[in-house]
Amino acid sequence: MTEKKGLDAKAYRPLEEGEQYQSYVPAQETVAEFTFKAVGLGILFGIIFGAANAYLGLRAGLTISTSIPVAVMAVAVFKILAKGGVKSTILETNIAQTTGSASSSVASGVIFTLPALFMWGVAPGLLQMTVLAMCGGLLGILFMIPLRKYLIEKEHGKLPYPEGTACAEVLVANELGGNKAKYIFWGMGVAALFKALTSWLKVIPSHASFNVPFIKKASIGIDLSAALFGVGYILGPRIAAIMVGGGLLSALIIIPGIAYWGDSLTAPLFPETQMLIKDMSASQIWTRYVRYIGAGAVATAGIITLIRSIPLMLESFKAGASHLGDGSAANAEVPRTQRDLPLKFVGVAILVIVAVLTLFPDAFGQIGEVGTRLVAALCVTVFAFFFVTVASRIVGLVGVTSNPTSGMTIAALLGTATIFLAMGWTDTAGKAATLIVGCVVAIAASISGDTSQDLKSGYLLGATPKKQQMAELLGVLTSATFVCLAVLLLAETFGFGSSELPAPQATLMKLVIDGVLDQNLPWTLVFIGAGIAIVCELFKIPSLPFAVGVYLPVATMTPIFIGGLIRHYFEKRTKNKEQLEERRERGVLLGSGFVGGEGLLGVGIAAVAFAQSRKPEGIGTDWLGGEVTAMIVGACAFACLIYWFFNNIRKA
Repeated sequence: MTEKKGLDAKAYRPLEEGEQYQSYVPAQETVAEFTFKAVGLGILFGIIFGAANAYLGLRAGLTISTSIPVAVMAVAVFKILAKGGVKSTILETNIAQTTGSASSSVASGVIFTLPALFMWGVAPGLLQMTVLAMCGGLLGILFMIPLRKYLIEKEHGKLPYPEGTACAEVLVANELGGNKAKYIFWGMGVAALFKALTSWLKVIPSHASFNVPFIKKASIGIDLSAALFGVGYILGPRIAAIMVGGGLLSALIIIPGIAYWGDSLTAPLFPETQMLIKDMSASQIWTRYVRYIGAGAVATAGIITLIRSIPLMLESFKAGASHLGDGSAANAEVPRTQRDLPLKFVGVAILVIVAVLTLFPDAFGQIGEVGTRLVAALCVTVFAFFFVTVASRIVGLVGVTSNPTSGMTIAALLGTATIFLAMGWTDTAGKAATLIVGCVVAIAASISGDTSQDLKSGYLLGATPKKQQMAELLGVLTSATFVCLAVLLLAETFGFGSSELPAPQATLMKLVIDGVLDQNLPWTLVFIGAGIAIVCELFKIPSLPFAVGVYLPVATMTPIFIGGLIRHYFEKRTKNKEQLEERRERGVLLGSGFVGGEGLLGVGIAAVAFAQSRKPEGIGTDWLGGEVTAMIVGACAFACLIYWFFNNIRKA
């Protein structure tokens, strides 16, 4: 391979007339790429992080991009293999991360929607969930294939695809020297140990809280979670502060406000039908009232995000549709770095997926006969095609973490629910089918963003697009079952809507569908939430993260905020730019390890508990001698975790 010092300077700017980007591995060079060890390693890491992301999403309502963690871990494994005489190339590492990162998008779509079926009492089986996950993932990748040449090549420099560019930089940096994988493994080990102490052995509590004096039913708490702390560092101080601000609004203003106002009521207030507000605890007020306010805020913020993106969406859809015929070059005369899977394959595969959704009896639950399922399958195809085209361009500008998947899913649910309402499909089966349409669309939109970032990495490095697309397809097919199995285990062990797994996004989707088909939402509360989101927009506050903070308990937001504060501290105190970048990267890798370690052990605890008696047992915290003592011990243990994290970053 030609000796390189790094990515070409043209990797970061638009190309001038007549210029061509020179990839890290030139198109004329043929090196090992789509190999058994690369794909196998990607599948393994995809299963691991897919299960971990499923746990994180059900707990906190968000997931993280796994491209960089998977890439770094693949580099580490390939270095170990190299010591035994098994050499690997940078393109093999890229295929490993491409295969492995597909699982996080599958997890996002599944956990944001399907848990609502469990809440309706129509729990899906593993086969049904796996079929839906595979169909959504495959559709997202297939619709993206014809757009690659336009979005990745022709729009190079105009669409930076930040995660894709960062991943390429990481792979090049690791090839040129450096050992970063140890931070992910250290983070995974420490987080798994902490999770074991809080949720398995239970020698320290997993939650600490105290009542705020002089404010009726106001309390502040913190979930002692390494994963949420790591997420806060990854998100950064601004978003973390906005999210905790929403949580504090609920805990210190909305809940006390409802408590003061409800003291004089002598009858239950809808949607509660039995208890008086004055007899409710703070958590009961949150369950009966605040979650509807939060749902209104999140739904409105998602729709606002979608509306704001309409010009970009229309431009993206028009441009993408006009270039559908540009991406099927697969003959031998075309350079290796421009070969895609043929359009004939794409078309046939999409027709097969529509046929599977139509003919598979349990695809959409118990909604009806073949004709009914065909309508639902066509809704899936139309909405998925539109939102894949939109999402793949949006993430090119703002990145995967800012992809408005929730807003797109809500829009798909509203459209599908309106169609089903017109056809009279308003029973539980109709609700389930509506949600399933949203699930497949959410997975398709989510994975199109991940595929776009991976193809950008491949473009910069000099990968073969066809082989990357095959790796994405394999990543979906192999990880879908394990992601769905993890969701089932967590559902059977903890239950969705519980304090351990509140499944906030799925609860929101359930409320949206119930509201359209049953027409019985407490609209006053929903409109209050909508007003909160609108006020945020008027004051230039990002409404979606603030709304998520309102919707989730403040205890979930607190560790995220602490993680963001740690990152803020280093960004302000470190003047040396090179040292700042090193510390930031080290923190992101440690944070990703925290997410992976806690998520994996959380799924492991669920599996062990399910095999034994459905509920996890531990030593317990009674020996600590009271709630206050338990809170102090838990806070001290969490402080030790933060100190360890802080000290590892500071050494850079």
